[in-house]
Amino acid sequence: MKCLSISQPFAELVVSGKKTVELRSWNTRFRGEFLVHAPLRVRTADCRRLRIDCSGLATGALVGKARLCGVIAYESPARIRADRGRHHAPPEMCSADRKRYGFELADATRFRAPVPCAGRLGFFEVREPESVPTRKSIISDILNEEHRYRLVGHH
Repeated sequence: MKCLSISQPFAELVVSGKKTVELRSWNTRFRGEFLVHAPLRVRTADCRRLRIDCSGLATGALVGKARLCGVIAYESPARIRADRGRHHAPPEMCSADRKRYGFELADATRFRAPVPCAGRLGFFEVREPESVPTRKSIISDILNEEHRYRLVGHH
């Protein structure tokens, strides 16, 4: 399954449904569901700016999933600033002279427990350890974890 690394605190905002546009300097043709990976690096200045406690944020793990349903081609800084409430990017990202793309996100959900995973640049395929019998079983476990929790482990 496809996966995208999004730095904290932005990965947290995505899986909580508060961030519905992910800004990138590159475009993609991919549409559909993907896993949200939080890399090891936490952007502490953005945590302070957004008033998010960075001490409890998961890193180096899959933290949830979302669906990429479209891409906005931002042609001007004014258009990026107009969508600031959707992407929560710092002011310096909103005033950039180069073209930006906004990945429109929907149906975001957070995993109950982060799943350790190494990240990569761009969209990448999640690979399971060789000790896992099948790829389908591990992907199914990740995607259905919330559903199983509600049925079996609800406290």
